[in-house]
Amino acid sequence: MLRELLAIFRSDEPLHKMGENFAEMLKLTYQMTVKAGDLYFAESVKPDEQTKIYKTDVGVNRLERTIRKQVIAHLSLRGTSASLPYCLLLMSLVKDVERIGDYAKNLAEVKEYHPEALPDDDTLAQLREIRVGVETAFAETSEVFATSDRDRALALTREGRELTHRCDALIEQVARSDYNARTAVAMALGARFYKRTAAHVLNVLSSVVMPLHKLDYYDEKEIDTAASEDEGA
Repeated sequence: MLRELLAIFRSDEPLHKMGENFAEMLKLTYQMTVKAGDLYFAESVKPDEQTKIYKTDVGVNRLERTIRKQVIAHLSLRGTSASLPYCLLLMSLVKDVERIGDYAKNLAEVKEYHPEALPDDDTLAQLREIRVGVETAFAETSEVFATSDRDRALALTREGRELTHRCDALIEQVARSDYNARTAVAMALGARFYKRTAAHVLNVLSSVVMPLHKLDYYDEKEIDTAASEDEGA
């Protein structure tokens, strides 16, 4: 499915522009995620730092609306029914990327509840590792998507699922800790927002591995089956 979509992006001018806009959405939301992480782990934050993230998000939302408009305009033309599955795929993916921008805003806003530095302990060290994992996977996603690299998509999907499990375990760890309420909320929200970011990155990666009707679905058995099919090809 993705290979065909990319071929259409590259060969047809209207759809090519959609592909460029989607790539820009990925770039902007990645930048937002990194900046939000900087703010979340910072000892202090300047008042205008969050504003920069909000302004970038405005651009992301504008791109989402533009792509939707482009898809509708394209499908309204005669003879475009063959590209309907690919347009449906793109409509789903842009929503995932838009949500990543929302979670970046949410992560940055945690500093409002806990303006002082977070406790420099093992829990925070684990959360930093999760951040690195999420940002690393996200940084690779654009290239994996653009090249339809199934092998790397499968590897990143496995790593991403492990990250989401680690986020769940960390929230449980925070719930059993002796943190004060404000710190516990800040730590739990950080883990939760990184989990949701990772989940939406996984949804984008699923487009490289899964057919359209299984988009956003990456059950372990399905991933293993896809990997086996690749090895046997």
